Amino acid sequence: MEPTLHCAHTEQGDGCEASYSDRVLANRLMYHFRNPRRGEIVVFNTPKRAKQECGAGGTFVKRLIGLPGDVIREDAMGFILINGKELDEPYISARRRDEDVNNREETWTVPEGEYFFMGDNRGESCDSRRWGSVPRRDLIGPVFATYWPPKRISLR
Repeated sequence: MEPTLHCAHTEQGDGCEASYSDRVLANRLMYHFRNPRRGEIVVFNTPKRAKQECGAGGTFVKRLIGLPGDVIREDAMGFILINGKELDEPYISARRRDEDVNNREETWTVPEGEYFFMGDNRGESCDSRRWGSVPRRDLIGPVFATYWPPKRISLR
């Protein structure tokens, strides 16, 4: 989720840039009252396949990109199209897009009752593009605050 949320740099070169990972708070009640919204940063329980694909499981924090029924396409320049319309993503800088040197484009269809997530550091993110969509029952809630480290405290 760099640079929106920081993760601690490791020796594996995983795209993390900070000394400490940001710690966040999620609103666990919100999705009992309304549906998840595109663009929200969400905490969720990872699908089993995420452990196989990314070597990590438990909970992830990613940006919600695709809603149930959406057709998502990532073009060769790393831009995302939802149902044929380019997604406005001011939080993604050009150097963080996932450009494909082979000019390959990929398309996914989000099943009903499921959601599609991507990290903000697209070239380094292990996300729904690799392990698929997430059922609604596995969504914990949208992030509403960062509480650690102290210099990164903020409300979203």
